[in-house]
Amino acid sequence: MMEIANLSDFLEGYFSSHHCELLANHDGVMTVQLTEQMDRDLMNRPFYWHYVKSTGNSGQPMKLTLITNPNRRDEQGEWIHFGSPRLQQIINHLKQNEKYTKLFQRVHTNTNTPLYPWLVCNIKISYQGKQKKDELISIGLHLVNGTMHTDMMQRLQEIGLHMTISDYCYPISPMIKLKSGYLRIESVINNYIEHQSHEWAEASLETLEEEIKTLQYFYTADNNPEQMEKELNEIRQRYNPKITSEVMNGGIFYLTEGFI
Repeated sequence: MMEIANLSDFLEGYFSSHHCELLANHDGVMTVQLTEQMDRDLMNRPFYWHYVKSTGNSGQPMKLTLITNPNRRDEQGEWIHFGSPRLQQIINHLKQNEKYTKLFQRVHTNTNTPLYPWLVCNIKISYQGKQKKDELISIGLHLVNGTMHTDMMQRLQEIGLHMTISDYCYPISPMIKLKSGYLRIESVINNYIEHQSHEWAEASLETLEEEIKTLQYFYTADNNPEQMEKELNEIRQRYNPKITSEVMNGGIFYLTEGFI
């Protein structure tokens, strides 16, 4: 959902959130003890797990050492960097299994600091007709006071986020329930779509009528109504204007009061 500002912090948060024990983490070299599920997801050992389960044994998940410090890349372990297959695998794992997440603003403080919950939804609006266009809107709703931003991801890129809460910070309970919050966001999206220019839809309908007339003329002397109906349905499917919206990802983000 966001750019990775610090690869080492990202990996630490990723494995910790998946209940993997951090055995060592120093100067860009990290060793983690994988859980069985994470071993299955990352290490590509299906035959091993099939075998141990068939024998009634519990199996032994692997340890994984990842090196993010380029000065230590020749040491024993796996060099991981932006663009590496391992990092891409981890990002894909997050996309497939964690469409919704919970993140906390990174705060450096020695006094008790409240973090306020925001419901964040990244929504894709698809305009389908003679031409196709996708639009991504990122909406954040403050679940205590109802403040809303429609450029939420741009705002979040300016701060550090982590999967665990910072020391001396504590989360504030939401006043707005998730279902109610999502309905507010959905209402904003629907209102936004309603007030867009829909000339593209009118152009699609005109093209649809032209294509139907052409097809009907072509089949005037043809005794093949089933084929004509099939092609008519394909034309309608292609040119009939339609707007859909889909939540691509989202979650609850706990942020400082000063973020507003």
